[in-house]
Amino acid sequence: MGNGDEKLVKTTVYLEEEVLEALEELAREFSEETGQRWSRGAVVRLALSEFFTKRGKML
Repeated sequence: MGNGDEKLVKTTVYLEEEVLEALEELAREFSEETGQRWSRGAVVRLALSEFFTKRGKML
């Protein structure tokens, strides 16, 4: 995901167990589809990017 030049900052987010399971499942699916390793964090960043884009905020 991304071109690798972005700076990531570690943070803590509290999520329900079901959300973590869904993130893990999506990470596995994306990894299989793309042939590249996807983490839960990468899925969260993708989801947030899409959310902000839909709100008219390009990050």
